[in-house]
Amino acid sequence: MDWPTLAHRLFGDAHHLVADGDFLHGHAEFDGQTITVLGTTNHAPIGVALALAQARGVLDTLRDHPGRPILLLVDTQGQQLRRRDEWMGINRAMAHLGCCIDLARRRGHRVLGLVYDQALSGGFLTSGLIADGCFALPEAEIRVMRLPAMARVTKLPEAMLAALSASNPVFAPGVENYVAMGGVRALWRDDLAVCLRAALADTPVTDTRAVDGAARGGRRLAAAVIERVLNAA
Repeated sequence: MDWPTLAHRLFGDAHHLVADGDFLHGHAEFDGQTITVLGTTNHAPIGVALALAQARGVLDTLRDHPGRPILLLVDTQGQQLRRRDEWMGINRAMAHLGCCIDLARRRGHRVLGLVYDQALSGGFLTSGLIADGCFALPEAEIRVMRLPAMARVTKLPEAMLAALSASNPVFAPGVENYVAMGGVRALWRDDLAVCLRAALADTPVTDTRAVDGAARGGRRLAAAVIERVLNAA
């Protein structure tokens, strides 16, 4: 789904969302309140400039509109694989974006992420995945890396990883697997405005991903390990 269609299905004509290249920004009126909308489009690679632009949008909202909800629209192919961005400190820029989103949550802003097209790797980790709740459209594509790349990194045969991905969501791409693991809270179907309304009302401000993953059978040990570490401390 392209972003203009998505914006219309979420807000009708009550939005002021624009694209500056790959950067989406603006605001929308929803149920009598204003929502800041930030994100990316065109399968954007997240480089230093784009990460800092999104961070600026979050910080402007904290300064000018305390408590205003923030909706992050995610469509990214991951971090920008370019020497210039590496030299400029892409790791620090993306960490800064994540810190800004975390600060917004701590200051009482409800932050929601919505993967509407594609979400890969670090471009996803420091945006929608760090929100209070991350959601996705059923047709969206989410993965950390393709199986051939995973095979190269892990030194395991691709056939073995393919077999593991059939039964273990941790090894498998796809939105349903990320729901099973708890990374995606729910899929938004049919009336997207109804889905947004429910998410604004019901998404917890505490991190429930490990517990959700255990309950859904997709991430069976994380919650238990976290509990043991906390008790040991």
